[in-house]
Amino acid sequence: MKRLWNGFIDQQYAKPRGIIGASIGEIMVRQHQEEMKWTIDILDVQAGEAFLELGTGAGHAIAYLLSQKDAKHVTGLDLSKTMVRSATFRNRQAIEANRATIQQADVNHLKLLHETVDGIFSIHTIYFWESVDQTLQELHRALRPGGRFVLTYCDGKAGIEWLDLQTRIEQEFIPLAEQVGFKEVVLIRGPIIRSFHTVALVGYKG
Repeated sequence: MKRLWNGFIDQQYAKPRGIIGASIGEIMVRQHQEEMKWTIDILDVQAGEAFLELGTGAGHAIAYLLSQKDAKHVTGLDLSKTMVRSATFRNRQAIEANRATIQQADVNHLKLLHETVDGIFSIHTIYFWESVDQTLQELHRALRPGGRFVLTYCDGKAGIEWLDLQTRIEQEFIPLAEQVGFKEVVLIRGPIIRSFHTVALVGYKG
C-alpha cells in the first residue's frame, strides 16, 4: 500500500491532477521559491523582453517575474490541465493585460514559434525530458539571437551525488545543446536548498 501511495504521489508531482494535484501544485510553490528566484536572477531579465517557462506549475514564477522585472510578456506551458487552471487563476490580471499566456503543452512534443522569445527557463522539469534532442531544437528555434535558456534542477541531496543524473547532463544534455547550436553551455552551481544541491544548465543562442 505504501509503495502504491508513493507511486501515486510521484505521478502527481510529474503531472498534477484534480484536487490533490492542485494542492501539490501549491506545495511546490512554497517548496521551490528559493530556486525560482535564483533561476530568474540568472535569467537576467531586461526591460521589454519576452520569456517562456516550461513546466509553469501553479504559475508562481510567472507572477514573480512580472511583478519584479520589467518583462514584456511571459508564456507558461504545462502538461497538466490542473496546473494550467491554477496558473491562469494566479495570473489572471497579467493575462487580461496581455502580459502572460498560459497553455497546455508537453515538453517532449513542443511546436514553438520561430524566434519569439528572449529567454526560456524551467525549474525541475528536466527529469521528465524524454526527447532531449527534439526539445532542445525547439528551444533553439524559439529563441531570438542572443537569447538564453536556464534549466534548473537538483543533482544530489545531503552530500550524496545523483551520479546517473549528473552523467546524463554531461553526456546527453550538454553535447546535444552544443550540437543544435547553443554556445557557452555551462553548469552553474547554486545554493543548497532543503539539503538539495541546486544546479542550472545555461546556454546562449549565437
